[in-house]
Parts: sequence; C-alpha cells; structure tokens
Amino acid sequence: MKKVIFEGAGVALITPFKGEFAEEVDYDKLDELIEFQIVNECDCIIICATTGEAATMPDEEHLSVAEHCVKTVAGRIPVVVGAGSNDTAHAIKLSKRAEKMGADAILTVTPYYNKTSQEGLIRHFSAIASSIDIPVMLYNVPGRTNLNIMPETYEKLCRIPNINCVKECNMNQVLEMVRRCGDDLNIYTGEDEQVFLPTLAGGYGVVSVLANFAPKYVHDMVMSLRKGDVATGLKMQTGCLELVRALFCEVNPMPVKEAMNQLGFNVGKCRMPLVEVSEEHKALIRRELIKFGALKENA
Repeated sequence: MKKVIFEGAGVALITPFKGEFAEEVDYDKLDELIEFQIVNECDCIIICATTGEAATMPDEEHLSVAEHCVKTVAGRIPVVVGAGSNDTAHAIKLSKRAEKMGADAILTVTPYYNKTSQEGLIRHFSAIASSIDIPVMLYNVPGRTNLNIMPETYEKLCRIPNINCVKECNMNQVLEMVRRCGDDLNIYTGEDEQVFLPTLAGGYGVVSVLANFAPKYVHDMVMSLRKGDVATGLKMQTGCLELVRALFCEVNPMPVKEAMNQLGFNVGKCRMPLVEVSEEHKALIRRELIKFGALKENA
C-alpha cells in the first residue's frame, strides 16, 4: 500500500489577481485564502493547477506562487504543486523545481493538444516520476485534454514507486481501476458532483473547486463516507449538487471566482481568455449560494 497524501478535501485553489487585466498575483490575498483553508479543515492544497489558472502563468510566476504557498502553509497540511505540461521536458523541469521548493507532491496532467498514445503516456509519466523523489499525482481529465488514461495503463504506471495517486475525472472507469491497481494507486475524484461513489469504492477524497469557499463542508462530506456514515454523506452530496452545477455553468474557474467575489473574498478577475460569467449566470450563482446557505439573501 502506498502512503496516502491526504484524506478528505483537497482544494483546487484559485489564484487571486489584482489589476484591470489580472496582471498581478495578489499575494496578500493568497495568504488570506491559505489561512482560511487551514482554519476550516481543508486537508490539502493543490496550487497552480487548472482552477489556479496555471495555463496563463509564465514559469517564474507559476513557481513563485507555488513556493509562496509552500512557505505559508509551512507543513501544516500537504501542498501539491501543479507541474504538468504537454512537453515532457518542461514537465520534468517544473517537477524538479517543485520538489526543490518543498512540495509534498506534484500534480501532472495528461498531455493536451499534441496528446499521445497510451504507450506515450507510460513513457511521459515514467520520465517525470523518475526525475524526482516526491510522490506524483496523475491528473486524468479527458473533458479538457481529449485524452484518457486507460485502466490497463494505470495498471502499468502504478508499479512505479512514486506514482502514488490520481485525480480522476472519468468516473466510468473507477471500478476497473480499483480492480486492476488495488492499493498501488490511491484514487481521488476530480469532480465535486461525483464524490459519493468513488469514495465508497475506496477513494480517499476529492480535489475540489467547491472547497475554495466551503472546505469544511467538503471535508465533512468525504469523512462521513470514509467512516461509513453513508446516509450523511449522501445527504451532503445531494445537498451541494445544484451549487456545484452552478460553479460549472461556464468554464472553470470563471464561476467559482464569481462566487467568491459575491461572498466577499475579493479575489479579482480571471486572466484572459477567461472572462466574467454572464449576468444570467451571476444571478444563478447568487441563487445557489443563498440556497446552500453560504450567502444571505439581502447581502
């Protein structure tokens, strides 16, 4: 059995920006968000990944944000640093820097746009894993990359000692992954709407967008399921479904940043090409925040 990086709620943390064009990272606000997560029972921070808008960060800014997070957290909870790329050499460079700064693990996504074969995935992830000693969290998100890690590929990858776990967004194959890999691959769901069944199948938690402003709720939901309180876990999963759907009414992280700004976190804008959500969707997000109990109706 491979050591579990975290159990419960891992937040896919947004990156707060300031300026009309989100041109600067707001490090003071980032500190506030990190402390909010720790105080409210977040179990792990995943920094500089999809929700953190790493795609629009130059390497030095990306690594600066990640290192700032590692130093601010100071070992209180694990920090997983996004270090993926569709260029294997680039992914290795980022991974080595993440290890040097003290990250507990790296998150590395399947190659996108140029993509590859299943054999290419094995070689890509093997090369990354062999370049570092810290754990590797694979990231399978076919909806964004149009490339799926097949269960038989996981079966080969999980034999590599530091390929520890996966953030899985293809729920159709979770049971086959469990059958093939057992304790050699720790599974986290990457979908807030799909926490219930993967956790009951032995998953350790979720890499969550919702946890940006509701970390304790997500933590409690996962831990209810992990402890066998299925009724509570199911109630909490169904209780957040409509809000989660609102958080994905447009491209992530546009809606979650809108939600956080409505809640008073003042995290700034997304970087283009991501823009503000429509007025219709702003109203939808507000309604769901009120129904969820996160926002007062007269606020």
